[in-house]
Amino acid sequence: MKHDENYESSDVEDRRGESSGGRGFGGGGGLRLPTGRFGLGGLVVLIILSVVFKTDLVSGVLGGGDGGALAPAEQAPAYEPAAGGTRAIGGAVTESASEKASRHLAAFVLDDAQQVWAKVFEQSGQPYSKAKLVLFRGGVRSGCGDAESAMGPFYCPADRRVYIDLGFYDELARRFKAPGDFAQAYVLTHEIGHHIQNLLGTEQKLRRMQASDPSQKNALSVAMELQADCYAGVWAATTEQRKLLESGDVDEALGAASAVGDDRLQRQATGGVHPESFTHGSSAQRASWFKRGMANGDMRACDTFGGASR
Repeated sequence: MKHDENYESSDVEDRRGESSGGRGFGGGGGLRLPTGRFGLGGLVVLIILSVVFKTDLVSGVLGGGDGGALAPAEQAPAYEPAAGGTRAIGGAVTESASEKASRHLAAFVLDDAQQVWAKVFEQSGQPYSKAKLVLFRGGVRSGCGDAESAMGPFYCPADRRVYIDLGFYDELARRFKAPGDFAQAYVLTHEIGHHIQNLLGTEQKLRRMQASDPSQKNALSVAMELQADCYAGVWAATTEQRKLLESGDVDEALGAASAVGDDRLQRQATGGVHPESFTHGSSAQRASWFKRGMANGDMRACDTFGGASR
């Protein structure tokens, strides 16, 4: 993807110098690809069992830990934010070359996606309120509670922030064979898709529907996540129109969407697939809805609820 490789954004908060435990998270949507020091497979099993038994088995095991910290001080220079750019919160931050590249890419994609959505909202006569992006390592305290890197990137509707441990991208590339800058862009714009749902009231409607009919909780969650995938595709359509795409970019995004499908995660963790416990959709569904959004370039093509949310 063509972008400014030294891009900074005033809407990025760098909390990688902080340390926070991760318990009691009750946030919004996210990709939920587990990472961290306890092993990917074991964490996937814990997450699946948490869904089945409706209890949090993950945070009690993880504790504090160093999580996704990537580079010791002797291997990388301290990060000094540019004036008017990323806002550093907490102690000194060091980063590897790949993490630095991911940070600049995330800043660019964040601003670019929000400019696109601001225009969409303006065309429909609605105000657009920006989301913030928070970079963290290991654990973070959000408006939705404390969270661990093992949960993967997530959006918190309470504080309108997207939270990402950049180590997630290394995990995505290394363990799930989904590398590339547009794979990273898909991850972030999926979370921005949850911000769009929050602004439109979709997230609030979904919570009410889940409360009124608990038997549909997982199915509604899947619809929510697939819509965020579709919204990511809508943004991707504009990058194609603006000639920002490079060869292989779309395949990178589709690879990432497939990598975080519930069926693929379950199969790797347990050797079996249990569709009744899906909360994010299958690999095929996630890739399909991203492609649909990109093919249409219109958020009206993203009604994954089949009209049920209106």
